[in-house]
Amino acid sequence: MNQNQPPPELPLAGVRVLDISNFLAAPMAAMFLADFGAEVIKVERPGDGDEMRLWGNNKNGVGLYYKVINRNKKSITLDLRTPFGRDAVLRLARESDVVIENYRPGTLEKWGLAYPALAEANPGLVLLRVSGFGQTGPNAHRPGFGTLAEAYAGFAYINGEAGGPPLLPGFGLADSTTGLMGAFLAMVALKGRDANGGRGQVVDLAIYETLFTLLGPQVVDFDQLGLVQQRNGSRLPFTAPRNTYRTRDARWVSIAGSAQSIFLRILAALEVPHLVKDPRFGDNRARLVNARELDVELQKAIERFDLDDLMRRFDAADAAVAPVNDIAQIAADAHFRARENITSVEDAELGGALRMQNVAGKFSATPGAVRWAGPRVGEHNHEILVERLGLDPEAVRQAMKPAGSGPAQ
Repeated sequence: MNQNQPPPELPLAGVRVLDISNFLAAPMAAMFLADFGAEVIKVERPGDGDEMRLWGNNKNGVGLYYKVINRNKKSITLDLRTPFGRDAVLRLARESDVVIENYRPGTLEKWGLAYPALAEANPGLVLLRVSGFGQTGPNAHRPGFGTLAEAYAGFAYINGEAGGPPLLPGFGLADSTTGLMGAFLAMVALKGRDANGGRGQVVDLAIYETLFTLLGPQVVDFDQLGLVQQRNGSRLPFTAPRNTYRTRDARWVSIAGSAQSIFLRILAALEVPHLVKDPRFGDNRARLVNARELDVELQKAIERFDLDDLMRRFDAADAAVAPVNDIAQIAADAHFRARENITSVEDAELGGALRMQNVAGKFSATPGAVRWAGPRVGEHNHEILVERLGLDPEAVRQAMKPAGSGPAQ
């Protein structure tokens, strides 16, 4: 880009999102929209704000993960249980394209903020509703978070070693996948206004649903063959080899031979030609039957090499391999740097630069960007509530005051 030219307008510039959600899944959906230029106003409860500010690690009392998930957003504080909070939300809804919420079904209705009230203020509004089990069905009333969804969707059942207990993931997998799907569905619904006479609609997304969709061929395998996938460590039921292996210098690599040509290149890189002729490993179906024996042979071959040597051998053979990185290795990795997968922004609350994951995906003309980290609680109250909506400054100051414990999720 010519440095004398202004940066291109972000692709979602002009899209306005009102994020009245909290915690992880729904705020992440809003984050993805904000990354590409949507103006996202995050509504937090007065006082402590979103409870995610208290999640995980902190620096000088400032929650670090909040800074990531709520980047590129503006923060205002409102108690949605009060007439002032309800009226302010309805006024903001009039000028919004999307409202995102993740309260238990029935909560918005109780507050007088159900979709009919929002749509009366703005008929073109899209309401993205994220909840544990959705707005309908016998489990809709239950409280639900990502951890429960990871079990309910079937992920935990297949995750772990054979004979061992089901394992939950080491990060918010269900919440994160819901965030991705929520952003996608919000954009689909915005496009859908063209086919719906300019009218908006409700998008009802349960946290377990996206993860369930991504869990592979389990439904069709059960339907057609009566199969129930079991825990089998890092192996997959449809391709072999697929596992992690320890190198001579106590590092780890991940290998997958999903194509026959790739499998043969792996054997060439490891200099084990006798395995090429072994009928147990002749094709993928044979390897699936003998996956444990194949893992033993590959581990014996891989532990002859240090990681750097192994990576050079695989590169020379054009074989598929990746190191099992920890975050320290990722921070030092030349490819991550070249792809700018980690970005840095200045943050006044933390008193300096803050690094975080960058926007995913490379646009050739209108790329997204992390412009600022998650804001202070109510940092934009004056800008949004007073300057934009014209609300009384004293009423806004009163709205800043903590209102006791937050509503049940």
